[in-house]
Amino acid sequence: MNAGPRKTAYVFFGMVATGKSYLARAWAERQGGLYLNSDIVRKELAGMGRQDRSRVPWNEGIYTPGFTRRTYDELLRRTQECLAGDSHACVVLDASYQSQGERNRLRRGLAAHCRLLFVHCTCPAATVKKRLIARAADPHAVSDGRWEIYLHQREHFMPPDELEPGQVVSIDTDRPLSVLLAELEQAVQEKMNGAHAAKPV
Repeated sequence: MNAGPRKTAYVFFGMVATGKSYLARAWAERQGGLYLNSDIVRKELAGMGRQDRSRVPWNEGIYTPGFTRRTYDELLRRTQECLAGDSHACVVLDASYQSQGERNRLRRGLAAHCRLLFVHCTCPAATVKKRLIARAADPHAVSDGRWEIYLHQREHFMPPDELEPGQVVSIDTDRPLSVLLAELEQAVQEKMNGAHAAKPV
């Protein structure tokens, strides 16, 4: 069942290894929506394969601010293209969106195209560390996330205080997927049926 109105974009955001991709992929499948992952798009822009690993330090190589800007602009472009071409479109975005400015940029870019809902994914640091250890041993992993990157993000991540309650759902991903999807389904229905007006951006 597609929760909420047609032409909807869901933005799964948060720090590395907080369960964004795990939940976002499942949600996109449930909604029948286009799934856009920043790690995949970043590597496509760099001419890399999805499983190619980049071990460069933070803010170097494909993780410089300039390349990150290209990646996020491409995510926005693909989202707009999908929403413009299909009256029943649903897009699921999966990226960190760490700053309020980056989230506001997305809101401005999509305001005329769809209803937008942010899903803030969180989990305890111990769970993040366990997931990163497992990811490092997985040859099929797409993300280059590492513990030092998580620590950097934890220091700089800006909470989504700029979003009003009707635009954001916060979810602790340290639970089974079936529980997360059921909780998210209920939260999305409540948000989409609410009367919250969007704040100016």
